[in-house]
Amino acid sequence: MKKVVPILIAIGLFLLYIIGRLGYMAYVKYAPSKELSDLADFYHVSGNEIALFLDGQPQEDKGLLQGEQPYLPITWVNQNLNERFYWDEQEKLLVYTLPESIVYINTDTRSDKGLPLLLETGNGVFLSTELILTYTDIRISPFVEDEVHRLFVSTKWEPEMWTIVKRKGAVREKGGIKSPIVALQAEGVRVRVLDSMDYWARVQTEDGHMGYIEKLRLGESDPMTYISTFQAPVYTNISMDQKVCLAWHQVTSPEGNSSIQKLLRNTKGINVISPTWFSMTDNEGNYTSLADRAYVDYLHDQGIQVWALIDNFSPDVQSEVLFSRTSVRTKLITRLMEDAQTYALDGINLDFESIKESAGPHYIQFIRELSVSCRKNHIVLSIDNHVPAPYNAFYNRKEQGAVADYVIIMGYDEHYAGGEAGPVASISYVRNGIKDTLKDVPREKVINAVPFYTRVWKENKEGKSSDALGISDAKAWVKSNRVSLQWKENLGVYYGEVIKDEESKVIWMEDERSLGLKMDAIREYDLAGVSCWKLGFEPKEIWDVVNLNE
Repeated sequence: MKKVVPILIAIGLFLLYIIGRLGYMAYVKYAPSKELSDLADFYHVSGNEIALFLDGQPQEDKGLLQGEQPYLPITWVNQNLNERFYWDEQEKLLVYTLPESIVYINTDTRSDKGLPLLLETGNGVFLSTELILTYTDIRISPFVEDEVHRLFVSTKWEPEMWTIVKRKGAVREKGGIKSPIVALQAEGVRVRVLDSMDYWARVQTEDGHMGYIEKLRLGESDPMTYISTFQAPVYTNISMDQKVCLAWHQVTSPEGNSSIQKLLRNTKGINVISPTWFSMTDNEGNYTSLADRAYVDYLHDQGIQVWALIDNFSPDVQSEVLFSRTSVRTKLITRLMEDAQTYALDGINLDFESIKESAGPHYIQFIRELSVSCRKNHIVLSIDNHVPAPYNAFYNRKEQGAVADYVIIMGYDEHYAGGEAGPVASISYVRNGIKDTLKDVPREKVINAVPFYTRVWKENKEGKSSDALGISDAKAWVKSNRVSLQWKENLGVYYGEVIKDEESKVIWMEDERSLGLKMDAIREYDLAGVSCWKLGFEPKEIWDVVNLNE
């Protein structure tokens, strides 16, 4: 028996060791970690950098803290908060365009507190939150007193749900008790629940931390309502008191102005003529002019407005260069307003085509600034655009629709010289162009342009080519070549073909019927009007179809 006792003791001690070991292992496995988060590493910031959160979501971009003033990168601000802050890299000038004035700010401009409104660093340009809040309908909550700086931006004004912490606990980097602790939350404080899982909730704390807390520690929720005091700028616009019926008059020489009286004889319902008078000649804001006051006076006597067109068709013009300097934009706008006064113009029509994507921000800034002068001088501003497509989205139709009076869809060139053969404007192409434009522009500002021309596509042993013909000439060509036309219901145009002298010729014919379908679409979507390219291409009968104001 004496020999058994030591053995039992040994076994008992071993069992106690095993139990203790298992208990320790269980504690290590299941006990919450007390490890504190390395906040600088967690928020991915150091020094004077500020971690940014947009509507509760972490951002890759970082702000900067100078003194007590937070600054946000302008590229991030443009993309997420307010695209109207425009930085002129060449002239080192920040430009902000309001409906009737333009604000200019440089690195020397100070706030009422004596702090710079913008910073230019090796990492780009940064705007003070004070400046951003002046022109943007957002809320900003900075937490910059700690060593690790954070800033929350809210763009939404719906009530937020803030929940009471009923049992003190830890906000952790991830949803799990072993994750490092970002912040401790006492009983009775509030957290905003951003996302909810089975056992954990992603939250924002009152002291500006983000992380996860166990849901069992959360109690009742109360909505927090915010009221915006921001006064949004009001962009007033000029609208005609009837549907616009515009015809472009292509003028290539001073003598061409005299043709307007003859061209108008067989028309009906036109209330706007847009002569192609102004053409940019360089990147310094200069343009040629074929403007004629007698031309304008004559049209005014007929009750017709004149919206002079300006284009960028010269090979010496690179729009990404032309519009990138504030001084050049100002020079160009000043001259346009002087010409508008000299020639008693009613409007300006911008026809800047095939610009590069890099020119997009500069071009829309030019439109903003021009709209200020047009608004103050009672000049109609209209802008020509191709049918919306991913490759031309940078034309920014939404902003055009906000600041301009009319946005014109050039609803043609579906198939063009040098491309594949096909109609210049099938009905589906036109309707899709209208629907896509209306996603960004109010219908009372949208004008759809229709073609007074078509193309004859040719194919022979030398290759493929096409010739553009006005509707009148196209009808004559069909007749002289004895082409049999067939109506294509899916395209909304007539189709014909002929083979002669080993050459194939085909045509997708625009005429009264095809244009009638396009006009039906304009009426169906209750657009602001129609424009026509170009005056003189059409037979008299077309105006019975195109006239919107009968």
